Amino acid sequence: MTTKPILGIDLGTTYSLVAVLQDGKPVVLPNALGELLTPSAVSLDDEGRVLVGAAARARAVTHPDRSAMSFKRDMGSDKVYELAGKKFTPQDLSALVLRALKLDAEKALGQTVDEAVVTVPAYFGDAQRQATRAAGRIAGLVVERIIHEPTAAAMAYGLHERNRELRAAVLDLGGGTFDVTILEIMEGVIEVQASAGDSRLGGDDFDEALGKRFAAQIQALHQVDAIKDAKAWARLRQSAEMAKKQLSEHDKAQIALFEFAVAGKTVSLELPVTRAEAEAEWAPLIDRIRTIVLRALRDAGLKPAHIDEVLLVGGSTRLPCVGRLASQLFGRLPLRKLPPDEAVAMGAAVQAALKQGDAAVDDLVVTDVAPFSLGTSSMSRMGPLEITGVFVPIIERGTVIPCSRSKPFVTSHDDQTTITVDVYQGEHPMAAHNTKLGEYAVKDIPAAPSGDQGVDIRFTYDLNGILEVETTVRATGKKAQLVLEQSPGRLTAAQIDEARAAMARLKFHPQEALPNVTALSRADALYMALIGAERAHLGESIAHFRAALAAQDDKLIVATRERLLALIGRHR
Repeated sequence: MTTKPILGIDLGTTYSLVAVLQDGKPVVLPNALGELLTPSAVSLDDEGRVLVGAAARARAVTHPDRSAMSFKRDMGSDKVYELAGKKFTPQDLSALVLRALKLDAEKALGQTVDEAVVTVPAYFGDAQRQATRAAGRIAGLVVERIIHEPTAAAMAYGLHERNRELRAAVLDLGGGTFDVTILEIMEGVIEVQASAGDSRLGGDDFDEALGKRFAAQIQALHQVDAIKDAKAWARLRQSAEMAKKQLSEHDKAQIALFEFAVAGKTVSLELPVTRAEAEAEWAPLIDRIRTIVLRALRDAGLKPAHIDEVLLVGGSTRLPCVGRLASQLFGRLPLRKLPPDEAVAMGAAVQAALKQGDAAVDDLVVTDVAPFSLGTSSMSRMGPLEITGVFVPIIERGTVIPCSRSKPFVTSHDDQTTITVDVYQGEHPMAAHNTKLGEYAVKDIPAAPSGDQGVDIRFTYDLNGILEVETTVRATGKKAQLVLEQSPGRLTAAQIDEARAAMARLKFHPQEALPNVTALSRADALYMALIGAERAHLGESIAHFRAALAAQDDKLIVATRERLLALIGRHR
């Protein structure tokens, strides 16, 4: 009986990928369009059917009110997205992306799969990790392990196979997040020494900074604010992304937007932008990256000269200013032998094989560290003064996990029989300024003078970043445990079932129809950007393709689709 493979999934802000280990090597699997990168985008078409991936990303330009992207940034929050009157949580949208990846993987492998290792940014907290797990379960996947994206990248690069001890810095700049992780690697063991990051710093922010430059030009020329017009702003951000990609390889890019509507006015914009001009807009973002890298080094107690290898992963590290910063900080050229978009998924596949007991990786051990301090709130006395709400870390940031730590506490008032245990994550000395994960009450403490009765609070943190809290009353031995059912990212079994039922009620295009749907979505988005003869030519090609679809002639559909895609490709 063939063992089902465990998928390695990079669930990204902008793009997602799925990989498996084949013949001892990680392989990224293609999606239904034959592409390795699936946009993390969801849209509803005019009939209310769900689109995921390239088709959804294209429709985000033409139908921003029916589309959602970058929802990974809101994982673990209570934000609700509304698409064409239907409401979705970030977990729901991520589940739709995971469902698409699962179906694509099953088609590529020729068998069903139901388990996965999913990567998350190193700075994801408990709620965000729980939300990622929930998204997997909604999509029909058991998330066997959650690992940090930089750790996965190091595994993909095979740093654990080196025959010497080394330290590596992994800089991961994706579409929506930036992480830097300092790793120590020796004898097949990868140990995280420090992690730092920002869940709202990524390629999307570089697009936005450049898009605002374009919007300022439109404001100056036409006296309209494109940022406040959803469709116009989507067009500008798309143009900014295209310019960013051009500037990754060339010194200059040309922006040409003709006759598009902004706040009821038809405007055009032709604008050259040089790499130097773009980098001036991106300077504050580069400064934020520098600060985070230095913080990670400080947490690890290291200097840049102590780092043996530097890895750049995430598509946004293709920007020359990012590579230049890394070289300046560490005094060495980064490793670039793997496509930066694929390294994390490949590492996730290695971890999946490790979880499955694949002999090809049986000599590899991975440890991790707590990305945040975890603790509770307490009262502190300074002479006659009582200071309440002081944050008391129980597991410090940077502690190697899995781990279990305990601290003693005593009652603060006479005859106190109940203690409320608040659980926080963060680094501020006052608990209220950190992120509250939950609370629970410890009851039936024997009445006694203040300070006479004690409790031990134990935090246990596992490799998936899942936290359990247990309190023991010393006098009686009675225990109480924390259940974070109300945490935004954590769903009950009933809520998971409800979300899965809601997904089952949604209408989807048949998988075999996705190439046609995607081609039309891309064509419609380009049609909006063109004018004159080029627009007319594209319109004619779209009409021919639609006629072939209506005739249900398979050969004609393939021929007209290929002609349409070739025409679209000439304008990229």
